[in-house]
Amino acid sequence: MTRQSTESPEDHLRRADPVLAEVIDEAASRGGSRPSVPPDPSQEHDPNLPTDRYGVLVRAIISQNISGGASRSIYQRLKDRFGGRSPTPRQILDDDPEEMRTAAGLSRAKTASLRSLAEHVSSGELDLERLHELPDDEVVSQLDQVKGIGTWTADMFLMFHLNRPDVLPVGDLGLRRAVEKAYELPTLPDPDVLERIAEPWRPYRTLACIYLWGTAQTTPQV
Repeated sequence: MTRQSTESPEDHLRRADPVLAEVIDEAASRGGSRPSVPPDPSQEHDPNLPTDRYGVLVRAIISQNISGGASRSIYQRLKDRFGGRSPTPRQILDDDPEEMRTAAGLSRAKTASLRSLAEHVSSGELDLERLHELPDDEVVSQLDQVKGIGTWTADMFLMFHLNRPDVLPVGDLGLRRAVEKAYELPTLPDPDVLERIAEPWRPYRTLACIYLWGTAQTTPQV
């Protein structure tokens, strides 16, 4: 039996990168288990999270660039408008955009993004139930067609909802800060630097990111 078939993801990361080995060992000394990182800081400790893929993306759009508390309030007001449930694509499209925006406290840009998501799902251009069949780059490409869903949101979706093991969200500020600290860099790493540092982590870059977020006691942030 080969080393590749027997070593754990943590063993691979330890062997591949001495800095990451220290990070993993420090995490083990604190509790012996992998750090738990939510897909979005606004969703931590929230008992009313959507679990379906469409609902997750609705919440992701709402959460962009606002605090967790504001995100929860807006999402709850949006649900209240639709009888206490996360709206379906058809309900979004049938509603008056300006009335929905005002009732929920949405920006015009986020209202347009929610309608774009609903349009893509309703038309079949975006088949959320088949995304798990696609390679990572195709998932990103499909989600990126929706107005307001960029690479960062797609990366979070890959990591935490499709459970892809080898995702590196180079645009994530929390990860960049964690890498700057762990690797004692003079400045925040740009995407190219982050890619070079993370190359040895393949095929477990998602797990490496989770450990690094844990060191900085932060969560993914755009």
